[in-house]
Amino acid sequence: MKTESFRSILTKAVMSGIMIGMGGIVYLVMENKLMGAFMFSFGLFTIIQRGFALYTGKVGYIPENSLIYIREVLITLLGNIAGTGIAALFVSFTRIWDKVHEAAAASMAVKTGDNILSQIFLGFFCGMLMYLAVDNGKKCRTDKTDVSFVFGVSVPVMVFIFCGFNHSVADCFYMFAAGVSLKGILYVLTVAFGNACGGMFIPLMKKLFDKKQ
Repeated sequence: MKTESFRSILTKAVMSGIMIGMGGIVYLVMENKLMGAFMFSFGLFTIIQRGFALYTGKVGYIPENSLIYIREVLITLLGNIAGTGIAALFVSFTRIWDKVHEAAAASMAVKTGDNILSQIFLGFFCGMLMYLAVDNGKKCRTDKTDVSFVFGVSVPVMVFIFCGFNHSVADCFYMFAAGVSLKGILYVLTVAFGNACGGMFIPLMKKLFDKKQ
């Protein structure tokens, strides 16, 4: 199997970071949080449709791939971080910046003030949901069920938002919008670990079940 180039993976990852940043912006500025959560899912919907690369969408598939796939996941995380930074930078030049910055700062104050186990497990649950959202999207595209595709992708995203679960890429955008700090960086890395554990949980359980059958 041909290994995808660094530039190709990074480009798609940066685009995903920007899409998640846009989702973060719409969620932060909307008063109706139900609609904001649904609109946030537009980011993942676009990522799946366009074949972009998102860390929380890829990390769950590590158990199903060779070791070289980890390279792709790490490049993806790097590109996602860059993409969210670009989104935060661009919105900082607009008239909605004050609202975005204020809301992001309030969100990050709560998240970074949490204890490390809570950060990891809230990331774990989000990782599971993101794996399911991406896997739902893949299955629905194969089965050509458009309505199921929309709900299969958007509902897991809405669930993680309303439950307050931690999404490392979205939180990276919030960190950039709030102001980068060492505490924020450590928080994002902690959540990325939790996302990885949660994303790989279902595939690992499936492997265990298959071995027992």
